[in-house]
Amino acid sequence: MSEQPPPSPLTEILTSLRDRVMGISQSVLSTADGLLVVHDSDSVHPESVAALAAATLGVGRRMADQAGVGALREVVARCGSGHVIVMAVGDRALLTVMGDDGLDIPAFQRESPATVEQLTRALAADVAH
Repeated sequence: MSEQPPPSPLTEILTSLRDRVMGISQSVLSTADGLLVVHDSDSVHPESVAALAAATLGVGRRMADQAGVGALREVVARCGSGHVIVMAVGDRALLTVMGDDGLDIPAFQRESPATVEQLTRALAADVAH
């Protein structure tokens, strides 16, 4: 019987968000240029989600700039049976969260800033070492 390695601190942050917000089913952390960093997912292809998140955030930033409504905070896609939310994590990373139709949006909006801050700190610590 082989032992599983312990989850990375980044994966633990993603798992913690899923545990705190009802309706989150999966999440992917990627670089701003679309490369996978870590994921808490089981039914999506995380590398594809990472690449699409980079494109999504890029288009969202251009739209916000054209509309003159300030810096983009997140892109939310409401779908037939759920949600996909892409958020910037600093200047170099993206968090993509997928949730079912019952995603608790107010809880997500309360919890996501702290999660983004935790991810930003963990990524900065990883780069420093």
